[in-house]
Amino acid sequence: MTTEAASASSLAEIDFVMPVYNEGANIARALAELDAQVQIPKRVLVVYDFDEDDTLPELRRLAPAYPWVETVKNTLGKGVLNAIRAGIAATTAEVVIITMADLSDDLTVVPTMVRMIRQDGYDIVAASRYMKGGRQIGGPLLKKTMSRVAGVSLYWLGALPIHDATNAFRAYRRQVLLDFPIESQGGFAYSLEITAKAHAAGCTIGEVPSTWRDRSAGASRFRLRAWLPHYLKWYGYALTHRPKRTTGSGVEPPPSQSP
Repeated sequence: MTTEAASASSLAEIDFVMPVYNEGANIARALAELDAQVQIPKRVLVVYDFDEDDTLPELRRLAPAYPWVETVKNTLGKGVLNAIRAGIAATTAEVVIITMADLSDDLTVVPTMVRMIRQDGYDIVAASRYMKGGRQIGGPLLKKTMSRVAGVSLYWLGALPIHDATNAFRAYRRQVLLDFPIESQGGFAYSLEITAKAHAAGCTIGEVPSTWRDRSAGASRFRLRAWLPHYLKWYGYALTHRPKRTTGSGVEPPPSQSP
C-alpha cells in the first residue's frame, strides 16, 4: 500500500466495495462520478477475480488521479458474492457501501445515507426506487415487475421497513456486515438476506429515494432464472422473521439459515 493509499484508508469515513468483471469500459466514468458526487473522505476497494480483467489496466492509468482507490484480489473463489465477501473483509471504515461500476447506482444519495448511519443511528440504509421520490430507468420489464412486487409486498405486509427489498445499493454500519456474514449462494440476494436477518435481530433500517439506471456499457451479469430461488428463500425469511428486540449495532445474530 502506498503512503497516499494508507492515508486514505485511515481517514476514510466510507469504504466502497466495488466488485468488477471486465469493467474497463465503465471504470473511469464510475470513479469520476464517485469523485464528483461523494466529497466525504472515502476509499474505494475494487475487487477483481483474475489478473487479466480489463479493469486493471484502466485502474493503473487512473491511479495518480484517484489515490483513494485500492485493488483487492478475490481469493475466496470466483463470482460476485465471493468478491463482495473479499471486499468486506478488507474494509475498516464505519460505513460500508456496496456499489457496482456500471453507473446504475444513484451516488447523489450517498451523503444522506452516511449521515443516517453516523448521526441518526441507522444500521442499514437502503436506496429505494419504489418509495416516494424514487424511480427506475430502463432494465428488463420482468425483472422490474418482480422487484417492485417483492419490495411492496414485504413493506405492506410489515416484514421490512423499506419499499425496495431487492436493490443491492445499500449503506451498512460495518459491524452489521460482520455480525451477519453472507450465506447466500447466488447473485445479489445477499442484500435482501442481510437486511432481513438484521431486521429480525432488531437493527434499525431506513431508506432514501433514489434513481436506478440500467447500465450503459458492458454486459449485465444478472441471471434471473438461476438466482430466483435464492431471492425466494430470503423473501420467505423476511416474511416469517420479525424483530426480536430493538438495539443498535453489535446485536446477537439469529441462528444460521444455511440449508
